[in-house]
Amino acid sequence: MKLFLCAIAVTLYVAATSAADFECPKPNGQFADEVQCDKYFECSEGVPKAHLCPDGLVFDPLNRKFNKCDQPFNVDCEDRTELQEPKSSKYCPRKNGFFAHPDASVCNLFYNCIDGDALEMKCTVGLHFDEYSGTCVWPDTAKREGCGDPEKKSESGFTCPKDQPKSDLRGQVVTHPRYPHPTDCQKFYVCLNGEDPRDLGCQLGEVYNDESEMCDAPENVPGCEDWYKETDDKN
Repeated sequence: MKLFLCAIAVTLYVAATSAADFECPKPNGQFADEVQCDKYFECSEGVPKAHLCPDGLVFDPLNRKFNKCDQPFNVDCEDRTELQEPKSSKYCPRKNGFFAHPDASVCNLFYNCIDGDALEMKCTVGLHFDEYSGTCVWPDTAKREGCGDPEKKSESGFTCPKDQPKSDLRGQVVTHPRYPHPTDCQKFYVCLNGEDPRDLGCQLGEVYNDESEMCDAPENVPGCEDWYKETDDKN
């Protein structure tokens, strides 16, 4: 999935190293270096010229486009493990690419670096950024250590479910999902931004309807029809 990939205008940089020892497999074309994944040779009439991809990108010999430099998570470098020296800046370990937030406990934020400029991006509620795929995935897929703040609880002790965000009928993630109280028909919970729990309740005479996610008349909520009658009896 390449939801966060953007078009990058790439300029090819001439490598400082000599191409004298490289033999062109074909008279014309672009060919990978044997040991360095972001280095390649451009052959013209059998004469090779060494180039480097922009810092952060690597050469993909299988790419049919003229510009064969791509994000590392899209390329299998195999044994070509070496890379050029990084040209880092704030939030950008390399000039180009997608990088996790420097604070290991912040897993829903990441940076899209384009030529050293960092654009902060945020995952959908409940997802974590995964550098290996360059996308936001479920926490159990990302398996990042130290993620997330200490578990937040409401005054009554409720915590927001984190295994899977709540979705509406269209499959869209609900920004501020609501949940019914397990034993009190009048009360319910809301999770601000899916992670900050709050204790709320309906006005006297109404109960919470989990189907409509609104306060409603007791007779419209199965199991809560006699809620206030039972409450009066207990009092």
